[in-house]
Amino acid sequence: MKKLRIGLVCPYGWDTPGGVQNHVRDLAEYFIAEGHFVSVLAPVSDDSTLPEYLVNAGKPTGIPFNGAVARLLFNPAAFARVRNWLLENEFDILHLHEPAVPSISLLALWASEGPIVGTFHAQAKKGATTRVIASIVEPAIERLSEKIAVSQAAYDTLQEHMDTTAHVIPNGIFADRYRDGIVEEKWSGATLGFIGRFEEPRKGLEVLIDAIPIISRFIPDVRVLIAGPGDPSEITEDINSELRTRFQFLGKISENEKANFLKSIALYIAPNTGGESFGIIIAEALAGGAAVVASDIPAFSDLLGNGAYGALFESEDSQSLAKVVIELLRDDAKRSDLAEAGRVYAQRYDWNSVAHEIYEIYEKVLEKGQKLNVTSESRAWDWLLIREND
Repeated sequence: MKKLRIGLVCPYGWDTPGGVQNHVRDLAEYFIAEGHFVSVLAPVSDDSTLPEYLVNAGKPTGIPFNGAVARLLFNPAAFARVRNWLLENEFDILHLHEPAVPSISLLALWASEGPIVGTFHAQAKKGATTRVIASIVEPAIERLSEKIAVSQAAYDTLQEHMDTTAHVIPNGIFADRYRDGIVEEKWSGATLGFIGRFEEPRKGLEVLIDAIPIISRFIPDVRVLIAGPGDPSEITEDINSELRTRFQFLGKISENEKANFLKSIALYIAPNTGGESFGIIIAEALAGGAAVVASDIPAFSDLLGNGAYGALFESEDSQSLAKVVIELLRDDAKRSDLAEAGRVYAQRYDWNSVAHEIYEIYEKVLEKGQKLNVTSESRAWDWLLIREND
């Protein structure tokens, strides 16, 4: 494997938890371990504890996007930082994540030409906002040498919005990190696990909460363990007082704790209601040996082989979720077989496989013999000034 100078750009605030940030971080660390030079450019709110490979592009701003609040950076000062970063590093290849999102990946695309790869993560329905964004960025997207979509859902979104195609290469996980988790008694038994930003409605915790009254009638000792950032006070207020003791909020947990958590729980529940293009935590849960129950949104159905590697329930239907959970908690053999099938399948998402596929895309791009250049055009600068003066 030829050693490369690789520039990765993450459009979202680095210190805000998210799947794209995790993907970029893991990809950077994998390639660094393989001997490549990697520099990551990302917006950062607090630069006190940054990894050596990360360059702070500036402080992001929270903007509602795709059912959540995305922390983005899109202004003339950021454009100047992007160009300086490109000039200083003389990359062999530039890899932009979410280059259609109005943030620094798009600015980097405007500021450069040559061997550039774009990875598209988002799954979103076409609407007025996406049509406006597409009309602005579509000419720039065609400058990408190759495009990657992290799932069929992301591919379909890209094709619908931009009328273009891409290689489908999934998000990666370090599967071995979850292989050797140990069962902890405090998390074992008839336990349902959930990890994520539970305050976001699209994460679907409310669907799981609404299913517990039904589940508890058939599984009297059922408990729900919730890990992730957020304030649980507002959530607990909406839970029936007689059921509150069944819910435990763990806060953020470490990677080691996550491995033990996934090994210990009876079922991992992913009740997301939409806006997901992949589901890294589901792949991690599979690798950790957890039997997974997920909503049948397209990204999760695709990830779980339409139910072959995890059970599916009808999205946003708490009764459907309750039925699937009760069935699996009552059938230890079926639950064990599902978990084992998922554990074996999760190796498909290990970085050893995923990063190799990405590197093959790099090789394909570099075969054309182009060099990465920083453009002198002021397209982004002019557009931003126009927007600021509106």
